[in-house]
Amino acid sequence: MKRVRWYDYITINIYWLGLTTVSQANGLIQPLLIQGFVGPEQQGTAYGNLRLYTLMVALLVQALAGLLSDRSTLRWGRRRPFILIGTLLNAACVIAMGASPGYMFLFGAAVLSQIASNFAHGAEQGLIPDLVPEDRRGIFSGIKSVMDLLPVIIVALTIGQLIAAGQMWAGIGVAVGILLFAMFITMFVREEPLRESPEPLDWQPFGRLVAMTLVFLVVILGLGGIVNWIGRLLSGVSSLSTLLAVMGVAGLLAMTGAVVVGVWAGARISIGSEGARRYPSFSWWVINRLAFLVGATNISAFAVYFLQARLGMEGEEAAGPASQLMMAVGILILLCALPSGWLADRIGRKKLVALSGLVAALGTLILLLSPSMTVIYVGGCLIGAATGTFFTTNWALGTDIVPKDEAGKYLGISNLAGAGAGAVGAYIGGPIADYFTARAPQSPEIGYLLIFAIYAGLFLLSTLVLTRVRGGFGDEVPA
Repeated sequence: MKRVRWYDYITINIYWLGLTTVSQANGLIQPLLIQGFVGPEQQGTAYGNLRLYTLMVALLVQALAGLLSDRSTLRWGRRRPFILIGTLLNAACVIAMGASPGYMFLFGAAVLSQIASNFAHGAEQGLIPDLVPEDRRGIFSGIKSVMDLLPVIIVALTIGQLIAAGQMWAGIGVAVGILLFAMFITMFVREEPLRESPEPLDWQPFGRLVAMTLVFLVVILGLGGIVNWIGRLLSGVSSLSTLLAVMGVAGLLAMTGAVVVGVWAGARISIGSEGARRYPSFSWWVINRLAFLVGATNISAFAVYFLQARLGMEGEEAAGPASQLMMAVGILILLCALPSGWLADRIGRKKLVALSGLVAALGTLILLLSPSMTVIYVGGCLIGAATGTFFTTNWALGTDIVPKDEAGKYLGISNLAGAGAGAVGAYIGGPIADYFTARAPQSPEIGYLLIFAIYAGLFLLSTLVLTRVRGGFGDEVPA
């Protein structure tokens, strides 16, 4: 891009508004549809399965789309054709989800939606590096962050209210309309085609990502199966307190195992055994990141079910409060993300990352003990403040400890934490919630209180493992 015009700030970034709006809307639509198909006794398991496979697919498709669009020689541009095709397919899939006659149809539509969405997402990520001068990328990235936040407010004030009022199709229509509008504006990006033929494609990085994803998937499936097996062994136990203690410990150990084993295996595939051995702080940093995100991501994912069970809300009634809770969390994330980087430079990154885990655990405890929506908002705001601080300071810590000449290679594994967090917490946590819904139907909130307590444990784990992270790359001592 030779000269930045005022509208470039909008055309290059507005697509994030559409993508995030649909993602936020799906967080309300999918749990309610699943609940209608399988009932409260199996909704956690069904939702956990859906999140596991859609997130693993998203991780792979996003990387593949980025690789392919990097090398596109289409006359219309490198990125926009992917964005156009992905958006049209995604819109059709979202509509198909709304029209789903059953769970398996919804599952298939959700997987296809993730494929289409990340086909566009992977290409969209290339617009700022392609077109924006280095001295303007900071402000462009800041506007991208705003575009990521606005949908939280939009969904809370419009889509969430429509769904809560029983107008599911109106909510879907608004979400799809915003996605298509954002895509239309993005088509005005002044993108030029790739002038030189690209070099032969190196499939090794993508192959490593596939292997890393498959290993992580097997780890999650295996540990989730062990938790379910323990639940079956306890079928003859009548003491609810004993069941809560055993299943709580089993769930926490399984999620911890998935985080630790998944990261260590992924690191050895991605950066090799020598790299993992030479820079052990890196693996512990990813474990810190994944453990925290397991808690933050899944508290949001299960918000609808939690509010229904905790406050006795019926069906779609919980969509409005859930979206408003996410709006409060999102605003606190933005407010704390901006100043925390400045603060981290003065008091230290590890201190703020550790504090984030403790504050998030405290916020979750308030959610667990809260008898009212007002107090739940307080807990949610604490989690939002902690998450905003964590996003900025954890990433800054990561950039300190990776080898500078291979930063891209090392930081790329952090994508596993982003997608893996939702998969770990939902696939293992959902069946635990269902287990207690079946064992104690008179107290449907017990299962969700337990898995939220487990997520609080993951927040504390994220703080604990920081003791294994050295202060910075310069402090690393090869083993």
